[in-house]
Amino acid sequence: MWSRGFLQQVVRQASTAAQAGILFDVDGVLLRGSSVIPAARRALRKLVDRNNNFLLPVVFVTNAGSCQRNQKAQQLSHLLDVQITPEQVVLSHSPLHTMTTFHNKCVLVSGQGPVSHIAQTLGFQMVVTIEQLSDQFPLLDMVEHNRRPPTHPSPLQSLPQIQAIILFGEPIRWETNLQLLIDVLLTNGRPDCVYDTRLPNQLPILACNLDLLWMADAPSPRFGHGMFLLCLESVYKKLTGRELQYEALLGKPSLQTYQYAEQLLRQQNHNRKLSTIYAIGDNLTTDIYGANMYKRYLAQQHAAMTPSTKLVAQATGSQMEMAEELASAVQCHSILVCTGVYNPRSRTSDQNSGFSEMVFSSHQDLELDLVEPNHVVEDVEAAIDLLLQESSVIPV
Repeated sequence: MWSRGFLQQVVRQASTAAQAGILFDVDGVLLRGSSVIPAARRALRKLVDRNNNFLLPVVFVTNAGSCQRNQKAQQLSHLLDVQITPEQVVLSHSPLHTMTTFHNKCVLVSGQGPVSHIAQTLGFQMVVTIEQLSDQFPLLDMVEHNRRPPTHPSPLQSLPQIQAIILFGEPIRWETNLQLLIDVLLTNGRPDCVYDTRLPNQLPILACNLDLLWMADAPSPRFGHGMFLLCLESVYKKLTGRELQYEALLGKPSLQTYQYAEQLLRQQNHNRKLSTIYAIGDNLTTDIYGANMYKRYLAQQHAAMTPSTKLVAQATGSQMEMAEELASAVQCHSILVCTGVYNPRSRTSDQNSGFSEMVFSSHQDLELDLVEPNHVVEDVEAAIDLLLQESSVIPV
C-alpha cells in the first residue's frame, strides 16, 4: 500500500503532462443508500491536496435523476467530506439540455422528485406531469378502487397535445404511470381519445437511467428504472405487436453520457486533451459496459483520423487550438469494484463466466465482450491505488 504523500506526489507529476481523468459511479462505489462505503473517504483523500482541491479531473457519473446537479453535489460533498461542485456531477438526465429540438415541444415527464422543475431547468418550456394528466383525466387511472372518482368529474382546462415523453426514472405508482403512458402513446398525445394501435408514428421517448438493478442499503440489489422500462415495453408490444422505440437512451451505458462526462473532465483540465479516462463502477451492464463501449468509440475516433487531419497537430496558433479542441481522450479503462451490484462472493460460477451471465440481467441485449472489465478490485480505494500506479497516468 502506497502512502498518501507518495501517491499525491505521483499525481502532481502527472498533472504537468497529459492528464488522466476519473469517472466515479456513486451507488455501490462510494455510497450504499445514505451510508458511505468506508473505503470511499480514504480513496478521495488521496486525490486532493491540503486545500481540499482535486489533483486530477474528477467527475461523478450517476444514473440517479430525481434531483438537480447542485443538490447531488451538496449531498456528495457532505457525505464524502470533500468539496464537489455541480460541474463535477453528471446525472442520468444531464445530457438532455443539449437536445434543444425538443425544448419547445410539450413533453410528458415521469419519475420521482421535482421532475417538472428539473425539465424546465434543462430547457424544456412546456411540461406536463403524470399527476397533472391524472387530474385532468381522472377516469384514466382506475386500478386502485379507492382512487376512483365517486361521480363523473367536470372537465378541467384542456392540456395541450403531448408531443414527446421524458422518462426520468422509476416512478412511485408504477400502475398509474404504465396506464397513462400507454394512453398517451396509443392516442398520439391525446389521452382523452380512443386507442389507435395502428398509428404510423410513435411519439418520441427520451429515457434516462437504464439500470435494471441498483445497490442500496438492502442486502440484495433493488429494481431500477430499467425494470420499469421492461414493463412498459412489454405492455406496448402486447397491445400493438410492435417494439417500443426510443428517440434517445441516456445515462450509463449510453455513449452520449460518456461524451458529456468527458467534456466536463476536459473543462477541469483547461480544455486540454486527456491521456486516459478511468471509469470506476460496480455494475457490469452499465458502468463497465458503458466504459468499454466508450473505449471502443475512442479507438475508432483516433483510427478514423486521416493523415491530413493528423498534420493539423503540427500547426500553430488557432489551428493548433482547434486540433486540441477536437481531440478526444486517448483511451478509457474500466475498473470494477466488489462493493455494490457485482459481488463475486455471492456467485457460484467462476469470475469470467459470471460476467457473461450478468448480461442476461440487463435491460437491453449487450455485447458479451464489452462487459469484461480491465481490472477487478475489492473497493474504490484499491481502484485509486491501481490507477495511480498505472504507467499511463504519467505519460513519457
